[in-house]
Amino acid sequence: MKGDTIAAIATAMTNSGIGIVRISGEESFAVIDRIYRSKNGKKTLSKMPANTLHYGYILDGDQVIDEVIVLLMKAPGSYTAEDTVEIDCHGGTLVMKRILETVIKYGARPAEPGEFTKRAFLNGRIDLSQAESVMDLINAKNNFALDSSINHLQGRMKDAVKKMRKEIIHEIAFIESALDDPENISIEGYENKLNKIIMNISSQIETILQRSENGELLKEGINTVIVGKPNAGKSSLMNVLVGKERSIVTDIEGTTRDAVEEQINLDGITLNIVDTAGIRDTKDLVEKLGVDRTKKYLSNADLIIYIADSSRKLNENDEDILRYLTDRKAIVLLNKCDLEQKITEEDMKKKLTEKNLSSPVVSISVKEHIGIEQLQKIIKNMFFSGELIFNDEIFISNVRQKASLQSALKSLHLVQHSIENQMPEDFYSIDLMSAYEELGNITGETVGEDLVNEIFSKFCMGK
Repeated sequence: MKGDTIAAIATAMTNSGIGIVRISGEESFAVIDRIYRSKNGKKTLSKMPANTLHYGYILDGDQVIDEVIVLLMKAPGSYTAEDTVEIDCHGGTLVMKRILETVIKYGARPAEPGEFTKRAFLNGRIDLSQAESVMDLINAKNNFALDSSINHLQGRMKDAVKKMRKEIIHEIAFIESALDDPENISIEGYENKLNKIIMNISSQIETILQRSENGELLKEGINTVIVGKPNAGKSSLMNVLVGKERSIVTDIEGTTRDAVEEQINLDGITLNIVDTAGIRDTKDLVEKLGVDRTKKYLSNADLIIYIADSSRKLNENDEDILRYLTDRKAIVLLNKCDLEQKITEEDMKKKLTEKNLSSPVVSISVKEHIGIEQLQKIIKNMFFSGELIFNDEIFISNVRQKASLQSALKSLHLVQHSIENQMPEDFYSIDLMSAYEELGNITGETVGEDLVNEIFSKFCMGK
């Protein structure tokens, strides 16, 4: 319950230098008074100023559990906007558990997953979009995802939604006032003014939605599949990109029998990269299963990197691979450019043109590390239109927020449709209110308790 005093371990449950046990709620100071003793004897922490540190011991009765530093934060100046105590202890898993057990024994209860952040939301310190950004911040896989999460945490999304809702509710109020008092409030020519306002708000939402694909890629990473004939250099490329010997490399064809998966950070972009079994006709049952699995990975890939051995001519296996590049984001790499080439960039580009493919072609040598930087630039151009620079734009990757934006946009389009068809003004109000409420779902102003509980149940413990 909201009025309870809750406690949890706020750091990872692993041995480390420092561990933190967090307490929040009305009885936080009373609980710490029962279990804390300063180096110089008993000290009543509840009488100490806010935002102060205190050095002493945590005790269970007369038994000393650990030497600690205690941080005091008084409402509303804390993460939860409640009285909060944080106990900085030694980071052993056993000592952290003992301190938490003692805190619970003397008046707190165990916090549920995400309950501290949930209280920050319920107490009005943050809105729902900021709360969701907390977990995005914790799970960020690269600098751009980190910047985007901080952007949301600072309220960029909240401010944008708040501004749009303010404009919408103003127009709803005007329409309702005009309908109630037509003699004094004229709506003649109002349709043109309203249409311009709707177009402006719709444009803002569309811009955010257009960036949503990039937001998802920033957060989750680009699902990338390396494909090619056996011994074309797929595993060697994987090892170069990963920066370690992740895949087995030999001169024997068909060495890679199953997919090898790895997550890498390529110049600020996360790639969920898969080195697959070489595609060829084979009677080897195990290798055939690997080839079949490769084809499944290809169907779900955001990016296909097709690597061909430029020192060997193309054959029917290459033709089979090229079929998977149709209508897909793909890059063709001609490996072993340090050797005598049997197929050039011009030859490959001609082959792609014949098959109505427009994938970029790059000559590389994995062995000599030639062309790897060019590959990185092509990936950025392909997904992020060149250099990925973060300038406070709103990138959303949250499916719930995206759905609410789409619904709000649909309602605004219905308003425009009503204007075009010269429908009565009360039709405008209905769809405007729908858009207003959908936008409110993003910040949490119009969501129900069940949805709030579901969202915070997915948070990690102690956050």
